[in-house]
Amino acid sequence: MTDEELGQATIVYEDPDGETVEKQVDNEHVAYFQDHWILKTDEQDGQDIVRRIPLQRVYYVERSVEEFEEEVATVRNQVESLAGNLRQRLFGSEQQDQDQESGESLKINVGDSDDEQRS
Repeated sequence: MTDEELGQATIVYEDPDGETVEKQVDNEHVAYFQDHWILKTDEQDGQDIVRRIPLQRVYYVERSVEEFEEEVATVRNQVESLAGNLRQRLFGSEQQDQDQESGESLKINVGDSDDEQRS
């Protein structure tokens, strides 16, 4: 049974034999993680069976979404959250609090330290 609110996804990829495979699944059964598309293919003894498909083998993934703006906002929120977590790990919560209060962005010099000494 399909939940219409979640929408559907179609993934087209190349299998190990070089054949093109097209599968349609519920949106909740396909995800992208660590350079692989993860696709739920079955259930066995209460466990989900998933297939990990390397990014290089996937031609495209097409999803139906209720509103495109909501999908983009979700991605944006995930990126902002990841950036906040990274900032906290690198500089601690004190620097993050200062950045949020000032509204200014933090500049990080990633140049070679030997180059800085030569200048």
